[in-house]
Parts: sequence; C-alpha cells; structure tokens
Amino acid sequence: MTIAPEELHTLGNLDLLTRPKTAFLCSRNYPGHVEHLTYLWAMEQRANRHCVLSGFHSLLEQTVLRYLLQGEQQPIVYALGRGIRPNMGLEYELELAADRLLFLTPFEEELTTVTQETADIRNLLVAELADQFFIPYMAAGGNLERLLLGGALDGKPIFTLDLAENETLLRAGAELYRPEGLLGRPTMCSLSA
Repeated sequence: MTIAPEELHTLGNLDLLTRPKTAFLCSRNYPGHVEHLTYLWAMEQRANRHCVLSGFHSLLEQTVLRYLLQGEQQPIVYALGRGIRPNMGLEYELELAADRLLFLTPFEEELTTVTQETADIRNLLVAELADQFFIPYMAAGGNLERLLLGGALDGKPIFTLDLAENETLLRAGAELYRPEGLLGRPTMCSLSA
C-alpha cells in the first residue's frame, strides 16, 4: 500500500515523518506479563527521544502513549483509523505547539468511527511509514498476524519479547528486545534520534 503524502490529512509537525520511526504495535488482548518489559521499552524510547509511531489503539498502546506524552521532547506520530476530530488541536495543544506530535490519517474528518477496514488501512500505513517495529505481543489469528503474514512489514527489523506466544514473530525473523539501553549498554534501536 502506498499513500501519497497529499492524500493524508495531518495535524502537527510534518517534519517528524523525516525522522527514523519505530512502530509500536500490540494485540488488543495481551497477557498481563508483557506490560513490565513494554514499559521498560517505552522508558528507553522516551529517554533516547526516539520517534514512536502507532495507532495507539489497544489498551497497552494507549497506556504507553500517555507515558510518552509526559516526555517534554518525545516525538510521536499518531496514525488514526478515522478522521481527525476538530477539537484534537485543543486536546493536544501543548504537544502540537512543541512540534513533537503529528496526527495523520487517510480518512476524512466525517469518518468518526474506527472499523475493522479502517483499522487495517491504518495498520498498513503504520507499516509503510515505520523503519522498524516493536511488537511485544501478537495474538494468533489477529490483525497483527495478518499484517505480518501479508508481507506488510516488508523485511524491516522487528523486535519482540521472549514469549512462547510470539513464536510466529520469532520464526519470521524478529529479534528479542532486551531493555539494556537504560543501563548504559547498547540498545535495540540502531536508529539515531
């Protein structure tokens, strides 16, 4: 899927699209034990000011978004599965004014509900824009597995957690994420901020 930039509706700092971006995706229903390492990943992204791209749809993704928004210089690209609401500029006024947030969507403002079809399109957009992926958990038979098996991740680096449930990701070439960056050791993210 290729969406021309002029086909996207945006609100925020378009320059964030030129930065290396790590897509953060997680299945909606996930085991609770993935939270701790995912939070360590989020801390690492915020400490290193790595640009995070996501649809921020699952509960874990939303929790990570709230944490990332607390970082004063954290760059975030938020891909929507619906149109941009008129009041979004007011809700995120500080982040937008600081040029650290970009909302983008291929959908018109009138589309106010995320459907399976719009979520799929949003996920394809995230896959296209990302340089690498962090997927802490992928449910068998879910949207993320369809995205992976459909070839949308296009051979880009994928990082995941060491869980038996992520065997499909690991067989597809995903590398294990190890939260070493906060301890002064090399991080999983080879991209510069």
